[in-house]
Amino acid sequence: MGVLNSRTLQRFGAVALAGLIGCNGCQKGADTAEVRTREACVDQDPLRQVFWGDLHIHTRHSFDAWIYDVRATPDDAYAYAKGEVIYGPPLDAAGQGTVALQLERPLDFAAVTDHAAFLGEISACTDETSTVYETETCVDYREATALSIQIFGTKLAAVDPERFEELCGDGGIDCLAQAGDVWRATQDAAEAAYDRSDACSFTSFVGYEWSGATNISNFHRNVIFRNYRVPELPTSYFEAPTARELWMTLEDDCLNAGTGCDVLAIPHNSNMSNGQQFQLEVPFGADATEEAERRAALEPLFEVFQHKGDAECIEGLSGYVGDPDELCHFEKIRLDEFNDCGDTPGSGAMAGFGCVSNLDFLRGILLEGLKKEREVGVNPFPLGVVANTDTHAGTSGRVNEAAFSGHLGSADDTPEERVVEPGFNPGSVTDNPGGLMGVWAESNDRDALFDAMLRKETFGTSGPRIPVRMFGGEGWTSALCEDVDWVDTADSSGVPMGGSLNSASKPIDTAPSFIVSALQDAGTSNYPGTPLQRIQIVKGWVDDAGEGHIRVVDVAGEDNGASVDLETCETQGTGAASLCGVWTDDDFDASEDAFYYARVLENPVCRWSWRDCLAMEEDERPAYCDGQTISPTIQERAWTSPVWWSAD
Repeated sequence: MGVLNSRTLQRFGAVALAGLIGCNGCQKGADTAEVRTREACVDQDPLRQVFWGDLHIHTRHSFDAWIYDVRATPDDAYAYAKGEVIYGPPLDAAGQGTVALQLERPLDFAAVTDHAAFLGEISACTDETSTVYETETCVDYREATALSIQIFGTKLAAVDPERFEELCGDGGIDCLAQAGDVWRATQDAAEAAYDRSDACSFTSFVGYEWSGATNISNFHRNVIFRNYRVPELPTSYFEAPTARELWMTLEDDCLNAGTGCDVLAIPHNSNMSNGQQFQLEVPFGADATEEAERRAALEPLFEVFQHKGDAECIEGLSGYVGDPDELCHFEKIRLDEFNDCGDTPGSGAMAGFGCVSNLDFLRGILLEGLKKEREVGVNPFPLGVVANTDTHAGTSGRVNEAAFSGHLGSADDTPEERVVEPGFNPGSVTDNPGGLMGVWAESNDRDALFDAMLRKETFGTSGPRIPVRMFGGEGWTSALCEDVDWVDTADSSGVPMGGSLNSASKPIDTAPSFIVSALQDAGTSNYPGTPLQRIQIVKGWVDDAGEGHIRVVDVAGEDNGASVDLETCETQGTGAASLCGVWTDDDFDASEDAFYYARVLENPVCRWSWRDCLAMEEDERPAYCDGQTISPTIQERAWTSPVWWSAD
């Protein structure tokens, strides 16, 4: 499996620079002589420990958040992630939130990722002292209607995007300079939230969202920096209207800048991309190899779940061979029938239109990576897995199915606003509370977490805090699950999720074995966790004819028939507090590159929308409450990053 060597050299260069500055823990800013140090974390574990976070958070600085009465700042968002109280809409006469919001279980890490596009414009349009405050564009925006979103959003769908002449042209403001002010405030908030003491109680990352939506197909990425050494400005769709231009800008402004800057990008919502987000811009030849290398290096992770749906798999499309998987019907954003894109991508998915592709979903993307490696020599998509919320209310980690009260401020803060048909306005019955990201790292600090993300020792969940670990090796049996030191054994003789078997460092001679272990979410006194039902391993490979295959195998637990009383939402049936399974691939062909990831399933619970339906008077419930279009129950889950088999 190809890996970009230049990225490795760039990393060594960044580390060497930090060493020249003074020590491993010392950081020197690009624009200041200040040296920022942090104490070594007291809680260190060489075998890694799990940390929970959310790297997809919007605040008032995002054009599609302020419009819905969200006034949470980046400082507020980090305070909320740490368990402090902030206030959401409705707003009082002074324009301040009136509803107290608090996260019952604080997160370990987070990143505010406001849309880089329009940071300056929204700042000016919402500032009464701004010279453009009374322009038609700003007045229309503050009307907070569907048209308000359209005015700004359509700019991000243009092939050759241009900023608002009325705001940023002659007689207007310096939109980039004003964006810079917001960007510096975002950095300041991250720095203030970062616990540099040896307690290491909370880690904040500096980040933003690049929000390309060419032809109304989703191309979005979240850009996450290792530390506070970041470019002077975030790169938006206006400066880089293609993903390739974004990557090259990140190389120039960060990786190759000589400042110790380090960065990764996380694609998200491929389920709304009409097969576009994971197409190589240059499909063949040396340029394709270069693009594959760049992409593999800069985008190690994939957001498989967030409040706009699941992107693991979908049934009924071309692209690979495999038995039906009813669990792929989980949390799909499209309710209507759709066409198969096949080999030709479409457009319009962000508005609910156009075809659907297997390249919109993790399984198809991973298989496409194996195919492209055969063609260009490098796998462009050796992706690890994460999940996040994409909250637009500054409320990271607010993922409780039983207490969901919206992610879009005043647009979805009542049951009547949430349980609605998908339409032009964001927020509908197809949305969900979002997911969480798990990282296995030595300690809760930026370097340890970022390094874990680069090696893809990560997983995502649809909300519950299900700790799950997966390793690949050889010769393992079920006895390994009974070994109290199984992690040490698996770690020393195999590779963790994100790793590659049959590599120079971990060669194996027989069919690979995999161990997966998961624990039930401990829950809280108000909301106890749900028992686990089963663990599955999903294998993908490409045969000699170039055809993709998927196989799903139960490796622990079983379909136990657990159910839910829909009158009360009480769960029925038994489950497991922990599950562990070892599986050796019994259909292994060493000549075929393959990937293996785990999927962990809880027993069913009531979906948030059914709880909202129950809260309404029966004669006032919308059609979606009949349970035919939207299931009244949900089976929450976790997905690990893959372990890879690299053929000789």
